Amino acid sequence: MDLFTPSNALIPIAIPDGELLLLEQLPLALTNDEVLARLVADTAWRAESITLWGKRHLQPRLTAWHGEAGYSYSGLDLEPLPFTPLLLTLKQAVELATGHCFNSVLLNYYRSERDSMGMHSDDEAELGPEPAIASLSFGASRRFILRHKHTKQTLRLELSAGSVLLMRGKTQHFWLHGINKSTRPMGPRLNLTFRNILASPTKTR
Repeated sequence: MDLFTPSNALIPIAIPDGELLLLEQLPLALTNDEVLARLVADTAWRAESITLWGKRHLQPRLTAWHGEAGYSYSGLDLEPLPFTPLLLTLKQAVELATGHCFNSVLLNYYRSERDSMGMHSDDEAELGPEPAIASLSFGASRRFILRHKHTKQTLRLELSAGSVLLMRGKTQHFWLHGINKSTRPMGPRLNLTFRNILASPTKTR
């Protein structure tokens, strides 16, 4: 890695069968802590259940869906809430930093080290064959795990407050990603995954 790379530049992370780029700090007028506090307080958080292997499970985190289109995954149908002024500001900053346009965002609230996200790919048809997904983090750093579906190669990234991880190209086709629970006490983390929905879902998966 170039030691003189500015913190507001996207840094490529070399992986086979995909494209990853990391921005260490998204340029914002507010501090990371201010954004975290406002999003935690002002978001209409929901505890949702999804279907996995034919069984319903409560997701181990809180979520919210905002944007211009509905979205379905794992038997869960999401109807969008409108973008708030703060979410629009964050979306525009992420679009400027990544060069991609987004019309929706999934917010994930990890309240403590006990919250997590199972290994999965964002490969729903509504996202297109090679979606660009930008993951913006605030709060405590958590270890983001990627695992190749065929070779089982594993990559672990510490996503810190203010960072943006851009996944694009064939990443969702070949890689799974997720966040494990931890035995070490951790503060809250909030993650926003910006994406572009090509069409509203017509059926439940």
